[in-house]
Amino acid sequence: MTVYCLSSSAYANQPLALEWLGERCSVRQVLSRWRTPQGTGFRVLTEDGRKFELFYDETRDEWSIETLP
Repeated sequence: MTVYCLSSSAYANQPLALEWLGERCSVRQVLSRWRTPQGTGFRVLTEDGRKFELFYDETRDEWSIETLP
């Protein structure tokens, strides 16, 4: 899974785009964000109106991406 993001003092600070089924989808808006002991999560709205949940697992150094209704 690939997520493109801005990073400041920490990685995965602001998602800008993601790859889904071989397509690059630009993020229009971050709807929510949260932090857990394992990493950082985001619910985002893409430019084409789809919603995704993104989670960066810091212990594994990997992203997971799920579609939302």
